[in-house]
Amino acid sequence: MKSYFRLTEFELGRFFKFYLVLIGLTIVSQIIGVIAVSKEYMQEANEAIYQDGLSKQAFMDQRGLISLLDWTNSIWFLAPIALCVVTLLIYMFFIWYRDWLGKNTFIYRLLMLPTQRIHLFFAKATTIFIMVLGLVALQVFLIYIAGIVLEWMVPNEFMQTMGVSEVSVASQYVNTILPATFTEFVLYYGTGFMFVCIFFTAILIERSYRWKGLLFAIGYVAVATAVFMSLIFLSMEWGLFSLYPLEWLILQIIIGIIVTASSIFLSYYLLTKKITV
Repeated sequence: MKSYFRLTEFELGRFFKFYLVLIGLTIVSQIIGVIAVSKEYMQEANEAIYQDGLSKQAFMDQRGLISLLDWTNSIWFLAPIALCVVTLLIYMFFIWYRDWLGKNTFIYRLLMLPTQRIHLFFAKATTIFIMVLGLVALQVFLIYIAGIVLEWMVPNEFMQTMGVSEVSVASQYVNTILPATFTEFVLYYGTGFMFVCIFFTAILIERSYRWKGLLFAIGYVAVATAVFMSLIFLSMEWGLFSLYPLEWLILQIIIGIIVTASSIFLSYYLLTKKITV
């Protein structure tokens, strides 16, 4: 286990500077965003009240109260999230391929370390997962800060105050990255971890068999995804609706665990038997 933690620390360190850039861009963009959204709303209010002669109540009835939802629907909020998602998706592949590319194939040095090779798999998967959870935690903090900034910028009479949990329920974008309940959080990110394992396994298949492995890898991703989605396919094709929601959920969790365990086992086999130094 000690080697696993060291490998994880090593992998985190390799991406840490770029990760800080992502964090910085997210903070700057979203803080500027809540200020910009607040100023735009107050400009509309001032024009309606002082130029068009509307009362405050008439303006609020017409325009509605401002809330954090106005911010979460803006490009200032969504753009850095999209950037982080795309970057981590790319890095999910880059975290393996950079070790194979270049003049000195660093992967062979990693595989020669006196530890089980599967630790390398878990270290890279943990690195991706920690970075995702770190960005989610940052987003929770920024929603809280945005609420404070909004209160500074806009008089209370024009505001609909919302907490982090309320924003998560009301905003489909926030709910996607920050589910409203702990159970949903575990299910969402457990599924995400499963797909990380699937794609890591596909990369190892490609690295083990090269050009032929590329087809095998694509096939593996397709089969693993189909197995995980099998309950949905069954319900669409044969109307499998006799299960209670809890029973459906348990079955889906079991399938997810099987797919994840199969990916890890296959990766272990490839790392120990097929990828040689």
